[in-house]
Formats: sequence, C-alpha cells, structure tokens
Amino acid sequence: MQPRYGAIEGGGTKFICAVGGGPNNILAETRIPTTTPDETLGQAIAFFKEHDPISALGVACFGPLDPDPVSPSFGHILPTPKPGWTNANIVGTFRSALGIPVGFDTDVNGAALAESRWGAGQGCDPVLYLTIGTGIGGGAMVNGKLLHGLIHPEMGHMPLPHDPIKDPFPGWCPFHADCFEGLAAGPAIEKRWGQKAETLPPDHPAWDLEAHYIALALMSYIVTLSPQKIIIGGGVAQQAHMLPLIHQKVQALLNGYVQSSKITHEIDRYIVLPGLGTRSGILGALALAASVDED
Repeated sequence: MQPRYGAIEGGGTKFICAVGGGPNNILAETRIPTTTPDETLGQAIAFFKEHDPISALGVACFGPLDPDPVSPSFGHILPTPKPGWTNANIVGTFRSALGIPVGFDTDVNGAALAESRWGAGQGCDPVLYLTIGTGIGGGAMVNGKLLHGLIHPEMGHMPLPHDPIKDPFPGWCPFHADCFEGLAAGPAIEKRWGQKAETLPPDHPAWDLEAHYIALALMSYIVTLSPQKIIIGGGVAQQAHMLPLIHQKVQALLNGYVQSSKITHEIDRYIVLPGLGTRSGILGALALAASVDED
C-alpha cells in the first residue's frame, strides 16, 4: 500500500492541509484561515486526526523559521511581522498532538523540492524556485538537498540597483526599503502605480520595470548558484507577457558572459513557470513528509 502522509502549506493568509501518498493520490484537503497559532494549528490537528492514520507530516511554512534539527529553536517561527506568530512552535505542537515525525521547511524550499521530484525541475540540479506575489522568496535544491545555511535563503531581500530618477518609488520593505521584495513584490506594484498588478494592462510601463527588477535578481542567482533550471511561481509571474520580457532582459544583462545554450538559445525552457502549477507548495509539504518518514 502507498503510505499516507499529512501535508501543510502554511501561508500568511491560509493553511492548506492535505492527506495523500503522492501528487496523483490526494485523499483529502482543506483550507484553514491563518489567525492565531492556537486556533490555526488546532484546526489543522483536528483535520489530521479525522483522517488518521498518517505516518508522517510535512510542513512547508511561511517564515522566517528555523529548519535546523539540532537547533534549540528548530521548528519555530522566528521574529515575523505576522502578529502573534513570532516563536510559534510549529513542529513541537504537531509532534505532541499527532505523535509522528514532522518534516519542516520554508514554503519556497518545499516548492523547490516538489518541482525537482515531480515538476519542471526534474533531472536538473541545482534547481531554483522563486515566488513573486505578495512577497518574494526563493528556495533551492543543490546537490540533491534543500539549501540551508545560517537559517535558510532569503532571496527576496537581496539589494538591487535602483535608479531613483527612473523609478522614484522608495520601496516598501519595512527592513530594507528598496530590496528586491521592496521594489518588485505585489504591494510595491500597487503602491507605486496606485492599482493592483492584475488590473494593469499588458502595455503598462509597470511590466517593463517589473521585468527589469526580476531580471536583475535572476542574473545574480545565475552567477551565484548556477542553477540548471529556474522556476518562477506566484501571481506576478503568471501574467502571460512577463516571461518573454524576463527572458530578453536576462540575456541582455548577462551579455554573453555565461556561455550555456540554456541561456543563449533555450532560455524559454530555462526560466519557466511551475510544472505543478499552484500545487507546488502543498506537494512540497507532501515530499517533506515522505523524506522524514524515509529517515
């Protein structure tokens, strides 16, 4: 029989919970509003108890968080702007309530894992997964493992060249103002132009500027991580006209320096949308559960 795992994609607005054995075997699923830790985690626990037995749980969660199993704060949310969630003990709460192993990582690392196993990143290593929406985050599979370090990658907070003459918007990140997230996430688009990204027409100058910032970030990731595949999720990237713009600008910025046919001739197959669509996060949590069960 195929194992039964629990999976959680923990976001700032909702927790998606599922039970299943793989991407084509989801047996139950629900969505829980992200309110307080006690209320949200309590509802998730009730869902998994209702769908027993499960042999392991995977949690792909918003951060920042501590993914280091030997750290005293492993499984906790680190200081976050999300009210009430700083120091929330995610792993400990589920271990205590369910009595099963719990795999725990960032939502974007989970998505990178799922895309590597079942999606657009199959057969590639390293794989970079980037999400551009309400925030910007990145996860990576390197040498077959999810990338960690001091804590985990915070790819949305890298500094970018910012010309205040061409773009006088100061940025909105409360920590760094005009970092990548501060200049290019959904709220930056809305604050800069006075309307939500999805309401802007394809010929609006917002999109050329957005593609410029995304391409600047991708250039840095390419020369640092040398990924074999870049996968871009999130609402902003889903605009049909965006990927061709990004492709053009990445090629122009690299200016022939990285001599790989994947960039010079096949960039439309190198920088791509998620193969799993909007399911990368919850399937990543399922993969985290499978990984910790195998251990």
